[in-house]
Amino acid sequence: MTRTRLSLLSAVALLTTLAPLAPAHAEPARPAAPAAPTAPAGLTVADPGFEKGGTGWEFGPGTGVASNYPHAGERLAYLDAGSGRKVSQTVTATGHGSYLVSAWIATGGPGGRYVLRIDGVPVAERTLPAGAGYRRHTLGRITLAPGDRLEIAFESGQGWVNVDDVMVSPASPADPRVTSSDPEVVEMFDWAKHKANSWVHLPGTQGPLDADERRTGGTGTGVYGPSYWAGYANRSGYYSRDTAHQLTGAGVLGLHTENKEMLRAFAATATAEHAYYPVWALNFDNRSPLAIDYRGPDLFVREVPAPFELVQKAEEAYRWSGDPAYLDDPVLWGFYRHTTEEFVALHDGLRDNGRVRVAEGTGHGIFQGTASYNEQSGEPLAEAGDAIGSQYQAYRAMASLARAKGDTATAARFEHRARALRTYFNTTWSGAGSGADMVRGYTTDGRALTGWGKENSWFMPMKRIIDPGARREAYLDYVEAQAEGAGRPDNIEALTYLPDTFLTDNRADTAWKWMRRIYAQKDVQHVNAAQGTNGDYPEVSFTLVAQTVQGLMGVTPDAPARTLATQPRLPSGMEWLSVEDLRVGDSAFTLRHDADRRSTLTHTTGTGAYTWVARFPGAHARALVDGVARPARTEVVDGVTYTTVRTLVAPGRTVTVEVR
Repeated sequence: MTRTRLSLLSAVALLTTLAPLAPAHAEPARPAAPAAPTAPAGLTVADPGFEKGGTGWEFGPGTGVASNYPHAGERLAYLDAGSGRKVSQTVTATGHGSYLVSAWIATGGPGGRYVLRIDGVPVAERTLPAGAGYRRHTLGRITLAPGDRLEIAFESGQGWVNVDDVMVSPASPADPRVTSSDPEVVEMFDWAKHKANSWVHLPGTQGPLDADERRTGGTGTGVYGPSYWAGYANRSGYYSRDTAHQLTGAGVLGLHTENKEMLRAFAATATAEHAYYPVWALNFDNRSPLAIDYRGPDLFVREVPAPFELVQKAEEAYRWSGDPAYLDDPVLWGFYRHTTEEFVALHDGLRDNGRVRVAEGTGHGIFQGTASYNEQSGEPLAEAGDAIGSQYQAYRAMASLARAKGDTATAARFEHRARALRTYFNTTWSGAGSGADMVRGYTTDGRALTGWGKENSWFMPMKRIIDPGARREAYLDYVEAQAEGAGRPDNIEALTYLPDTFLTDNRADTAWKWMRRIYAQKDVQHVNAAQGTNGDYPEVSFTLVAQTVQGLMGVTPDAPARTLATQPRLPSGMEWLSVEDLRVGDSAFTLRHDADRRSTLTHTTGTGAYTWVARFPGAHARALVDGVARPARTEVVDGVTYTTVRTLVAPGRTVTVEVR
C-alpha cells in the first residue's frame, strides 16, 4: 500500500476538491514572495516522520522503524503487539509556551496508548482504538516553561501500533469555550477548535518545500513561517480557496498573525506578470509557490473567485484583529487595488456587460484560468455565479477598507460599483427566472446556464448578491433541494459551505442541520482515500468553529471601531448558547443568547469600552437594558427587520439586553 509524505515535521491535512494535474516536466523557475525572517521554533521534535531512521527517538524491545506501511513517505515507527513496548522522544523547552502534539496512528487492536509527560508526570493521554487505517490523534493544550522536559510516547496494546508524522503546534492565542442547553453543539465546538488548532505550524520549524505526490520528500527544505494547514494532505502548502474559507475560524481562535502572513504572501504574488492573479498555493515558508500548481507565469492554477475572496477576507481579518497593517502595508493595499481595478479590467473581454465590468475566466482548464470553483462541471464558463458574487463582496470590502483608511473618495467609488454590480446582476445577469431557472453562469459563446451548478449556485445567495425577497428565498429552497438530492457534492469540504449559505439568510434550522450532518461524518472515510477521515480535512474543523460563533451567535466584530455586533440565530430546540474567551482586538468577551429575545455580554478584559450593537429579529418599540426600559431602534438590513440597541460595555462590566 503506497503512501506519500508531505512533511518531515507536519501531520497530514486533507485534499480539497480543487486538485490540479501534477506537472509533467522539470521544476520551473518560480518567484518568491518577500517574507520576514522567522525565529527558530521553541520546541523541536527530531525526525518526526522517521525518515532518518528514528534519529532522536528511543526504541524499546519489539519496536523499530519499518517501511511496510507508512502513513506517508517511506518509513514509520512500529510497536509489536504485547505489553511493555514503547517508542518515545524527550525534548526540552527553551521558552514559555503552550502546545498541542499530533501524530498519525494506525493500530491492529485496542489498548495502545499515546501519552505526553512533563518531567515524568503524565499530562495528557489517549487510549487508542483499534483501526488499521491511519487516524490523526492530538493531545494538549499543555504548558511548558524553560527547561521542562516533554516526553512524547507511544505504548503498545493488544495489537500492533504504527506511528508517523508527529507535529507540534502552538496553542492558539484564544481558547473559546462554548456552553449550551444543547450538549451536541458543545461537543461539536470542543472537537472543532481542538482539531483546527492542531493544523497550526510552529513558526521556525524546518520542513520540506514543494512536496507532493510525485516528490514525496520535496525539492529541498525551508523555514516555515506563521501558517496553518489549508489544503492537500501530501503537499507542503496552503491554498487560496481553503485559506479564504478557514480565515474566520482562525480569527475566532486568535490566529491573527497566521491570517495576516498568509494573506500577505498571496498578495505579494498577484503581480502584473501574473495578470494580477495570486498564485493558487504557497509553501509553508510563506514565500514560494507550490510547484505542482505553478509551472511558470503564464501557466499556473487560477480561479476567478479566489482573488476577490482574499480581498473580502482581508477586510474581515482587519475587523477581527484591529491590525493597522491591513491598511498601511503597501503589499496588501496594492493587492486590494489591483484586484478590484486592473484584475477586473484585464479579465473582462468575452461578454458585453454594458456599463459594469465582470471578471471572466477563459473557459479552459484550471491552468488557463477558470471562472468558477466548480472545476468538475465541464462547462466552458466565461462568467459564473460564484465569481460575480465574490466580486461584489470584494467591492464592498474595498469600500470598507478605504473608508477606514480615510480615503472617502475611493470608498464612495467602490460603494457605487458594488451597488451597480448588484443591480446589474438582479435586473439582467441572472435572468428573469427563479429557482432552477435562475441564470448562474455564461459560457464563452454567450449561452446562459441555469440549473444546479454547485459552487456557482450556492455562492450567489451566500455572497448576498441576490436581492432580498421571494426570489432569493426560492433560490435558497432550490439550493437546499439540490444539496439533499442527486446533485449533492460527494466531498465533505464542499458541504462545509452550506451552513454559511443558510446562516447568512437567517435559516438557522437548515444551517444547524448541515452542521450536525457534517460533524456526524467526521469519522467517515473521505472520498479520497489518501485523506483519512472527513474530520482530518482542515476545512471541516475551521468552518464549524466559525459557523458556531459568527453564524449561530451572529458575532460581527469591528475591533478598529471598538464595536461588537451580535444577533442570535439559535435553531429550534436550542434554548441558550454561550461562548467565553471571545477575542476581538485587544479585548475578550463572554456572550450568551437566550433564544432570540435576550443577550448578555461581559467585557472580561480590555483597555477600553466597546460599543455593543445588540440585534434581535423583528420590530420592538422598547427594550430592557439591565432591566430598565429604554427606546429601541428598528432597522432593515438586507431586507430583514431588526430591533437594535447600542450600549457601551466597559471592561469588567456585564450588560443584558432583552426584547419582549
